[in-house]
Amino acid sequence: LPALWDPQLFIKDLHFDGVPVRIYLPREASAGKRRGVIFFHGGCGIFGSIRSYERICRYIAKKSDSVVVSVGYHLSPEYKYPAQTLECLTATVHFLQTADTYGVDPARIIVCGDSVGGTYTASVCQELVHRTDLPKIRAQVLIYPFLQALNFNLPSHQKNAFAAFLSRERTVHFILKYLNKDCSLKEAILAGSHVPESMKLKYRKWINPDLIPEVFKLGYKSPLPTSFLPRVHEQVPELFECRFSPLLAEDAVICHLPDTCIVTCGHDVLRDEGLLYKKRLEDNNVRVTWHHVEKGFH
Repeated sequence: LPALWDPQLFIKDLHFDGVPVRIYLPREASAGKRRGVIFFHGGCGIFGSIRSYERICRYIAKKSDSVVVSVGYHLSPEYKYPAQTLECLTATVHFLQTADTYGVDPARIIVCGDSVGGTYTASVCQELVHRTDLPKIRAQVLIYPFLQALNFNLPSHQKNAFAAFLSRERTVHFILKYLNKDCSLKEAILAGSHVPESMKLKYRKWINPDLIPEVFKLGYKSPLPTSFLPRVHEQVPELFECRFSPLLAEDAVICHLPDTCIVTCGHDVLRDEGLLYKKRLEDNNVRVTWHHVEKGFH
């Protein structure tokens, strides 16, 4: 659907190297170059669109006097993973290279996204840390992001297991739908049977309920041990890629990430992923601003 007219914004539908985008440019003249915001919408990679995030992108453009680029990456299952991440990366690179065209300072561009859009934000920033041919991303904003698929028994998974819209079970169901996998794998993945013991030990330093502040662990019970099922592990190799689970990136990448803002919500199964990423970034001397909405939900 075409954008509606706005008295404060010029709104254009474009393609950045083949990726559909909608760009929001403030109409009022600016004394200098503006800030830029690249926005990746949520929806598990299978829902959502530029149109469904029209209101929030207009709001950001007006309130921050920034040029906002909303990326309309193609959805799964018609476009198979990792097409979504790669299109977000392509659009970001294009905007960094052409920022001047839109009156944007290439040194003041942030990347932002909610839910799986937060995943794409984290992934894009990780992929760009060693690119010396591009301006550096100024900051990343992760709004209740999905960041790992190894452990679905963290305190927030237990506390919000039956939360409206995004329950613990539906989280894994949507993951399997997104990856075009057999949904009968859901119970084994919820139990953690897809992760070999060696991998659990390797990533325990980063994905571990002990790293969650005590205030968020009221009522938490350690899950019973489960048996590793190689058959399940072999069917979901994507879950162990940094592109899908950005929390698994090595410190050599994490330490080069830009300033970060993380938003978490109290009534959200994904709350602890934001908390774990916050700790990892801080441990690697990345500046983090954290906003927790205690009564917020996914």
